[in-house]
Formats: sequence, structure tokens, C-alpha cells
Amino acid sequence: MKKTVLLSVVASTMIMAGGDIAPAPVVETSSWNFNGEAVVYYQTNDIGTAGVVNLGTLGDYDLFSQDSSAANVGLRLSAVNADLFAGIGAGVEVVGLGTLGLQSDVVSGVMQTGNGSLNSGAWTQGYLTYGFGNTSLKVGRQTLPKGLSPFAFSETWNVFQNTFGAALIVNTDVSDTALVYAYVANANSHADLSDFNDLNVAGDDGVHMFTVQNKSFEGLTLTGTWYYAPDMLVTDDVNILWADASFAISDYTIGLQGGTILTGEPGLVEDTTSFGAKVAADFGMFDAYLAYTTVDEGTVGIANLAGGGTPYSETVLYTQMLANVLAVSNDNDTFVVNAGLDALGGRFGLAYGYTTDNSVFDVDYQEVDVSYTANITESISVLAAYIYSDLDIAGPSSANTLRFWARYNF
Repeated sequence: MKKTVLLSVVASTMIMAGGDIAPAPVVETSSWNFNGEAVVYYQTNDIGTAGVVNLGTLGDYDLFSQDSSAANVGLRLSAVNADLFAGIGAGVEVVGLGTLGLQSDVVSGVMQTGNGSLNSGAWTQGYLTYGFGNTSLKVGRQTLPKGLSPFAFSETWNVFQNTFGAALIVNTDVSDTALVYAYVANANSHADLSDFNDLNVAGDDGVHMFTVQNKSFEGLTLTGTWYYAPDMLVTDDVNILWADASFAISDYTIGLQGGTILTGEPGLVEDTTSFGAKVAADFGMFDAYLAYTTVDEGTVGIANLAGGGTPYSETVLYTQMLANVLAVSNDNDTFVVNAGLDALGGRFGLAYGYTTDNSVFDVDYQEVDVSYTANITESISVLAAYIYSDLDIAGPSSANTLRFWARYNF
């Protein structure tokens, strides 16, 4: 059984879920706590891109055919000690990834590798923590949540999350307010969890992030973030300003988001500006939301700086779906309607999105997602999803994708 929640390691630190940042109590223990996860992950489609990493020449593009299918089995092991000595804590995480021989006649790709090899492992987290008063510090390889770091965050769609080499400081001295600073040096790749690369490749420094979140008024959460990346474009610094406001009243939630990526505009590089709105309702077993986002013709897209650039990567935009990030992150207007129903021991989801491409390419995009997620037991969770995507181009333009995974937490 899982002995502790992983985030409890951050001795008087923070709990961050759904964008919330709050202080956690000091954990008075000097013992190690262990937890882990076993995963089986399978994806297939009819366009020939089996997975994040393809193992051979593709040819048969039918659903469930070997050439257009990818799979992984994975094992994650974590160890956490909240107080090694003098209030200093530590955490470490390693993962192993393989196929159990499925590449012989079932799949031709994998979703992740540990070090580029078919059966391999990776050291994904390793950090030290320290807390004093209402301030906490976490340094080393770690996950970063989207609600805290909207342009450099750990994504959850793949077998295991990507991680970062970072220093994170959280202070909650001001009532109902969290002040956050992060220095992010590098990040690994979804394709290869051992492949850590600088987030600011051209600059001599990493990426600095400052976030302020305030919840002084009931139902209202205000979050503002500033990223500063010195010399990221060789001759110019990059500044990212992003804000999010969420107001909940009764069964309804209204969200507004927006910001800009300031590049200094060297050469042909242009700044990027984006805005989004979302209205959601929750009626017990039924929930729904309608979202709209717009991104102008700026050069740098509204997407995770460490997302890996696959269609399945994630973005902070309200209109993110299971496979639309490449369509919504640059020069477009997008609408998404999403509905959910709690039934049969889990949640059924149905979403439709339409993206109008405002670039010179004028390739509109639409997607339908049908999903089912469930917690079978306290330790076992499953997902089954169908993705239909279509590009407004001549010739073959649509794709069907199926994704299945099961996770056992211990």
C-alpha cells in the first residue's frame, strides 16, 4: 500500500492541485516512505504514426495493425524522506520501460523509453527539500504543475510525467496568497526520459519564473505568472506574461485567461498574444463546459516549453483536447464544447473542438474525443479513449486513434 502522498516530502512545503498552492504541515518523521506505479499503455491509429518513438518502417495503417500500434509496460518507484537531518528532506524516483516482447508481432512503436533503448530505465526525480516558517525550498529533478508553471509543466498524458531540473521556492506569509519563484534549468523529453536538455538553449542562463496566486475573495482565484529567459533568442531576451482568473459560484465556474510572449522581435520573429474564456457547470453526475481561445500570428506558440512538440502534448489553453495542441497553439481561433457523465463506476466524456486556422496555410482542424475513465479499486485506474481528428485539406485528411491504459498504484 502507498504509505504517504509523494508531495508530503516537502516538509512545511506546498500542495499544488488544480492550480491551487497552499502550505502543508511539517511532517515529523525521519523514515523513508516508498510508493510506486505499474502501467500498461497501448495506442493505435490508422495514419501510421504508431507512437512517440517508432521502431520500424511503417506500412499498414489499419487500426490494431502492428505497423500503426505502440505500447509500453512501465514501472515507477519512488522513495521520500521528509527529514533526513536538520529538517532537510529528500526524494528520488526511477522508472523502467519496456514492451514485454510486444514489438515482435503486436506493435512497432513505443510511447516512451528510459534512455533510447527498447527496454531501459531513467532517473526522473532526485531532490532536496527544506522548510522554514512559511517558506519552502525544493531543489533538483522534480515535477512542476501546470497551475503553478503554465509554460513549463509536467504532462500527464503519457506513460510517466516529464520532469525538470529546477529550484522552487514557495512563500505564504501574505494571507490567502502564494508567492512562487522557480529557476528551471533543463527538462527531459517525453520520448526519452533520460534525455535532459537546457530549456534556454541559446542563453547562458536558465528560465526564471515568478507566480503570484491570490484567493482572498470567496470563489475567486487570481493567478499571474512572469517568465524571464535571458538571451533565449540569442540577441534578445524572452518575457512571458500570463494571467488566469477563475470565479466559482454555486454550480458554475467562469474562467478568463490571457497573456503575451515578448520576444524582442529579432529578424522575422514576432510577439505572440492570446486570450481565452471558459464557462463550466457541474450538476452532480453531469458536467459540461464551453471554451474559446484565440492566438495571434506570433512566432512562439502557446504551448509547454518542454512538451516535446507531439500532437498529444499539452497547453495551458482552455481549448486543449487529447490531440489538438499543434492546431491551437499558433494563429487560430478555437471553440471546444465538452460534456461529462458519471456512470458505470466511472466518467464518460464527450468533446468536440473546431479550430479556424488564420495563417496563410488556412488549414482548419476539428476533433472529437470520446473517453471513459474509472477507478476500479483504490489502487487501479483505467482509461479508454477514441480520438477523431480531421484537417481541411485535399485527399486523406482524417485519422482515428484509440488509447488504452491501466495503472496500479502501490
